Amino acid sequence: METSARETSSVKRAVASLTPSTIGVDGTLDVVASRQLRDPVDDGHVDDAVSARLTSVGQRLTGNRAAIVTILRAARRPLTLPEILASGSELAQSSAYRNLVVLEQAGIVHRIVTNAEHARFELAEDLTGNHHHHLVCSVCGAVEDVPASAHLEASLAATVDEIDRSTGFTTEHHRIDLVGRCRDCA
Repeated sequence: METSARETSSVKRAVASLTPSTIGVDGTLDVVASRQLRDPVDDGHVDDAVSARLTSVGQRLTGNRAAIVTILRAARRPLTLPEILASGSELAQSSAYRNLVVLEQAGIVHRIVTNAEHARFELAEDLTGNHHHHLVCSVCGAVEDVPASAHLEASLAATVDEIDRSTGFTTEHHRIDLVGRCRDCA
């Protein structure tokens, strides 16, 4: 894949802006503890998969799209558009939103809709290898990732198999969003 100098510069700015900082809960760029950063993902695998998925929908990996993927890869939780923009990557709001739509259509980004003003975005689980579920606050719209326990997944698999058999439905994947009040809003 060939990239222009402008696209390469955009990606370098996005990466530089995330080391050692990340996006704070309030949407500003904060220095954070290392526990808030995701473990590194196999960059080669993700980059190849992102390029292939974009190609499959007639798109290409531009500098802005690569910057968004880089920002979401480093985030510890799903981010809102303002949080993505606050990352220091110099993305324009309209461009970032259009690119998020393309990335979502290509199966690269997953949108989490809450009752808050902004949807949240994260990389698709099959890219990160991090299967998880979400706690969604019905008051403030905060979203927190929670790991999927082996017991829950085994129970759910048995239930999904039963539903598939009885209805003729073919389940491709699942996600669970527990909706309630976060610690701050309880």
